[in-house]
Amino acid sequence: QVQLVESGGGLVQAGGSLRLACAASGTFTYHAMGWFRQAPGKRREFVAAITWNLDNLVYADSVEDRFTISRDNAKNTWYLEMNALKPADTATYYCAAALTPAPTLKILAAYDIWGRGTQVTVSS
Repeated sequence: QVQLVESGGGLVQAGGSLRLACAASGTFTYHAMGWFRQAPGKRREFVAAITWNLDNLVYADSVEDRFTISRDNAKNTWYLEMNALKPADTATYYCAAALTPAPTLKILAAYDIWGRGTQVTVSS
């Protein structure tokens, strides 16, 4: 089965930027790739998603205009560019693959394969 591996997390000051990457271990057919995050003591929440044909990019309200999701097919890698970071963005960030279409890409149940996460810490 395909594995997803996140990278690019770290410690950054408020207002700074990070770019997360999600690399797939092999080629596979998918409907969409998503990014979620989970802060300590909180539920995992949706951040952004992109469909395979780029016809649908979806963002959580809290990150729209600051985060950008993209992909590099040649590298089998998806990215989450995060700008104007806030302490509230501190969390473990996970990428996930939805293998088939779902009514919405904003829920965990839409996704079939998950990475192990990368930590993002934003200091004030």
